[in-house]
Amino acid sequence: MTRVLVTGGGGFLGSHLVERLERDDHEVTAARRAEYDLTSMEAAARMFAESEPELVYHLAAEVGGIGANRASPGRYWYANLMMGAHVLEQARLHETPKVVLAGTVCAYPKYTPVPFREDDLWNGYPEETNAPYGVAKKAILVGAQAYREQYGSNAIFLLPANLYGPRDNFHETNAHVIPDLIRKMSGSPREVVLWGDGSPTREFLYVEDCVEGLRLAAERYDGPEPVNLGTGVETSIRETAELVAEIVGFEGAIVWDASMPNGQPRRRLDASRAEQLFGFRALTPLREGLERTVAWYREAALHGAR
Repeated sequence: MTRVLVTGGGGFLGSHLVERLERDDHEVTAARRAEYDLTSMEAAARMFAESEPELVYHLAAEVGGIGANRASPGRYWYANLMMGAHVLEQARLHETPKVVLAGTVCAYPKYTPVPFREDDLWNGYPEETNAPYGVAKKAILVGAQAYREQYGSNAIFLLPANLYGPRDNFHETNAHVIPDLIRKMSGSPREVVLWGDGSPTREFLYVEDCVEGLRLAAERYDGPEPVNLGTGVETSIRETAELVAEIVGFEGAIVWDASMPNGQPRRRLDASRAEQLFGFRALTPLREGLERTVAWYREAALHGAR
């Protein structure tokens, strides 16, 4: 049994990870924002003192879709930078044996050659609408590598593809693309209006596959280099919208608002490093994951919670 701290433990990814760790009989502290505001060093210090972790998964983040990133670029930069820096510093002070840091595919340059390879992470500037968030996360990678070099800290950095699944954020203004599509297409509306022209591509990673990647990396990987977590499968936003419509049973019109931003043109990760270094391979096909997510959403809607 290991004493494990999961920041963002009440969130989408965090809640799934906490469940898995508890099934594996670890002693888990699921740190939530209401208890610990990790933009405060004092709160971060209190969290480490109270949990005394042997392993930390840092998943806490300020995240959202294109609209949310455009509305709050300063907050997204500041909050993500401070949270990561405070976790690294407190892990150093408390001599925590290992920290697993969740990065973001948004850290990659806007025009990264496809598939995205980890060695390309610094070959350009991220897509403008989510650059503050992506740059803040890349700074945490630099911090982890610097702490490793100076203090001998063991912090690893993972770059998951776009996540989706049960308990995702279905909020009307800051949801990511899949939960946004499911929410908009539910309830039999006559039409849905979607941003952009549908041409950008994304790589979608089912949340439970990501949990398995995090767990395997914690057990088997101790290197300084960032590692992608993904499926290696690229799907256009238009194709994703049509698939969600089919699963939800939406029969209305899909209207593309080309006056709104598309976001990054293409995303597909080279996931080979994760398989080589710690044996990770995503197992959930997109359709199967979407069917599970839609089923959860409908059940949650029946009980008045999303």
